[in-house]
Amino acid sequence: MRSITYKTDDEIVTMREAGRIVAQAHAAMKDALRPGISTKALDTIAETVIRDHGAIPAFLDYAPGGKPPFPATITSSVNNELVHGIPSDDVILKDGDIVSLDTACFHQGYVGDAAFSYAIGEVSIAVERLLQRCEEALYAAIEASIVGNNVSDVARATQKYASKHGYSVAREYTGHGVGQKMHEPPQVPNWWPRKKPRPGQQFWYDYTLKAGMTYAIEPMLIAGRNELYELDDQWTVVTKDGSLCAHFEHTILITDQGPEILTLP
Repeated sequence: MRSITYKTDDEIVTMREAGRIVAQAHAAMKDALRPGISTKALDTIAETVIRDHGAIPAFLDYAPGGKPPFPATITSSVNNELVHGIPSDDVILKDGDIVSLDTACFHQGYVGDAAFSYAIGEVSIAVERLLQRCEEALYAAIEASIVGNNVSDVARATQKYASKHGYSVAREYTGHGVGQKMHEPPQVPNWWPRKKPRPGQQFWYDYTLKAGMTYAIEPMLIAGRNELYELDDQWTVVTKDGSLCAHFEHTILITDQGPEILTLP
């Protein structure tokens, strides 16, 4: 089991600023959203905001586990793309689309990370509900992020809320600790296994939440089945049945007074 890093007061001050920069990048992208804009244009907006604040895009050239370096500042995932979509001049958002935008930065050596899903133009009631429920699932998980609870309580909060409203959750992709690295312990799944899995199956260690922990919670809700596959670009993850999906994420700090969201404007 890998150890968790608990942040000092000075580190928390720096992480708040990293979170604020990421929030401003998201605000700038949200202001630009409209039918006809490319996902590459949104990437340029986010990179400009991050660099103008003296920070460094965390996703750019990220290459875990032998993957090709990620070529952008944001991931932009459209409709049935769950996560890790690559921005492109050829991907033009149109009326009725869902776009999930995720970005992170390093500020003075510390990470802020957040994601939001948006409706483009006029969308169906089903799309509105999917986005609403996904964001509400995020806040249900944040509410469970209190000292004395466990990571499993946070995971179950997401799963319970999603299931209550008829959505499935992504099991292969999780939230994660953040700090000096973009991915630190603990992993924060969107569900929790009832028993330890067989050898070779994925399993997450449970941790008791303590003040000073910082992690990103990122519910990923799917309107259909939670079966996924990765495209040939080795990044973009899509639903096998073409179901629409949404993704929301905040970086939070565990405190004795309750959870603090670090990625608000």
